Amino acid sequence: MDITHNQTLEEMDRRTILHPATNLNEHASGAGPDPVIMERGQGIRVTDHKGRSFIDAFAGLYCVNIGYGRTEVADAIAAQARKLAYYHVYRGNSTEALIRLSDKVLRLAPEGMSKIFYGLSGSDANETNVKLAWYYNNVRGRPKKKKIIARKFAYHGTTIMSGSLTGLEAYHVAFDLPIDRVLHTTAPHFYRFAEPGMTERDFARKCAADLEALIQREGPDTVAAFIGEPAMGTGGLIPPPEGYWEEIQKVLARHDVLLIADEVICGFGRTGRMFGSHTYGIKPDLISVAKGLTSAYAPLSGSMVNEKVWSALAEGSAKYGNFSHGFTYSAHPLGAAAALANLEIVEREDLAGNAARTGAHLQRRLREKFGNHPMVGEVRGVGLMAALEFVADRRTKARFDAGLKVSMQIGAACQARGLIVRAMPHGETIGFAPPLVITPSDVDEVVDIVDKAVREVMDGLVREKSWKAA
Repeated sequence: MDITHNQTLEEMDRRTILHPATNLNEHASGAGPDPVIMERGQGIRVTDHKGRSFIDAFAGLYCVNIGYGRTEVADAIAAQARKLAYYHVYRGNSTEALIRLSDKVLRLAPEGMSKIFYGLSGSDANETNVKLAWYYNNVRGRPKKKKIIARKFAYHGTTIMSGSLTGLEAYHVAFDLPIDRVLHTTAPHFYRFAEPGMTERDFARKCAADLEALIQREGPDTVAAFIGEPAMGTGGLIPPPEGYWEEIQKVLARHDVLLIADEVICGFGRTGRMFGSHTYGIKPDLISVAKGLTSAYAPLSGSMVNEKVWSALAEGSAKYGNFSHGFTYSAHPLGAAAALANLEIVEREDLAGNAARTGAHLQRRLREKFGNHPMVGEVRGVGLMAALEFVADRRTKARFDAGLKVSMQIGAACQARGLIVRAMPHGETIGFAPPLVITPSDVDEVVDIVDKAVREVMDGLVREKSWKAA
């Protein structure tokens, strides 16, 4: 019997869907807010099924780089579906869209990348790159060199391995993570973790020294790879301090540790260059991409390897036989067609350049409005990714009492005014990562709405005398 025909969409959602990043009991019971059911999108705006329009200043989840409603991508997906909706890439099979996409991605990528493997998400791209690092060391006869070092507060996904790489406690609690092959070193957040009197260069050297000490303590012969986002995303939208990647790469080179650049967020224009590795002078051995690869018009991820890693993989076939890794949907033709059309837009419209130019305007406007705000400890960002970190005391950097949920309040106040920002999962921070098609006038509108929302929340904290530190 059909029991759904008299239910609203909200009721059906609560009854049937297990949502990520959601209080499951509150949502299912109706104690939480109603689900926002999005219906359509155009440019930087999305509209829900009740007709409410929102500026999406987080591009979905950092991913809709070309903006919503691009019919070129929809047409490419439809054309591919009519021609060949699916075929696998096992045992050397391929499709034209995939071949042309791979050629384009490797030409756009940092120098030295040789081959690319395809999956469906950033999580599985990072998972693949860890497996490749293990395979690489097995081929080279170093079976103990298997540990992976990530950073505290980093985000690399939610699978067993990528969730272990993630350095946020909320992703570990109750999931028995991290696994014991994963270690975490200092987060490169100058504002929070630099010692008094340190310059950014000093702090970069400290981060590198902490990494070296960890490698030495574990034994260089046991450490396979280091993974890092060029600029940290979900851990707080944190650009690295000056000289950070230069110092980190010196340590990795000394100990023959592979560098995995997680470009899932930074890749394809977000930082103002095509890749975050270009922005920060990173020379990775492996690269993970997703999000901006298709602007989320279809699921697709990639794991790129340089010539050094590729040579070992090729050698491995003689030792171990066929490369026994892959997914049914690896290199799915619809994802490949979407990515090819998406990247043509990214290049044609110079969206990396717009991220640099309009991103500079975003950073400037946020600093003008909030740089001396009594409730804002730090304004930070690079390109079209930015954050405001809220504090109870600017002088001491004391955080607000977590129970106040300050960033959640500000996010809700923004959304009530038609703006979607993200309350970040660590610290009282709201993040911005709008579509790369955003204009300076759009940025002005975003900042003005945030200003009103922050004033509302600040007035409420003062009125309720709840402005207190943790």
